[in-house]
Amino acid sequence: MSDREQSAVELLRSVTLFADLEEGELERFSHVAVPRTFPAGTRVFHEGDNSDACYIVKEGSFRVTREHSDGRAITLATLGPGEIFGELAMLDGDLRSASAEAVSDGELLALPAGDVRSLLARHPEIALKLVAGLVRRLRAANVRISRQSFQTVPSRVAGILAQLSREGQEGGGADEEVTIRMNQTDLAQLAGTSRESVSRFLAELERAGVVRSGRGRVTVLDPPKLRNYIY
Repeated sequence: MSDREQSAVELLRSVTLFADLEEGELERFSHVAVPRTFPAGTRVFHEGDNSDACYIVKEGSFRVTREHSDGRAITLATLGPGEIFGELAMLDGDLRSASAEAVSDGELLALPAGDVRSLLARHPEIALKLVAGLVRRLRAANVRISRQSFQTVPSRVAGILAQLSREGQEGGGADEEVTIRMNQTDLAQLAGTSRESVSRFLAELERAGVVRSGRGRVTVLDPPKLRNYIY
């Protein structure tokens, strides 16, 4: 096995969708995997495109969005190393239901849909394992959607800030001050609300001494107090 294929196997092993696959099965996927690089701001695919591949993040950060007919966009997910998107292309070959773009310079491992479907046709035992993995992802998505449906806008925004704070601690204490580099528009997309609603809530948090907001960034000054806004 080449160094490229070995690197692909190691990345595939970290993906929860492939958690049930054995080493030899991962190697079969590595044979068809294609590395691709994307500069920050580059679209990987657009909503409505043909589904020609699924992608695994190797380096960098990528955002999956969906646009409303009036031009508004909502962020469905922000993905980092080891996460997969566009995986339905492996099964149905339908049009893309969302768009994906690089938030930072990044590298992806592409699994061409045609090659994957041929592999699954030859090895139905792998297909069964992938279906089980997709069912787990669907159940998790249903739980997340149900939880968000009962949350208020402030609770959703606070939850996202808390999550981004934890991810930005870089080994420090969970209660330490942390700066999140994100503008209000992107934060609104993640929370599924308007920039105006986010601005009003951040102003409330500033008055309470929980955050300090600036151009393109939000500093969480008191993470434990922020968690009081999540319910």
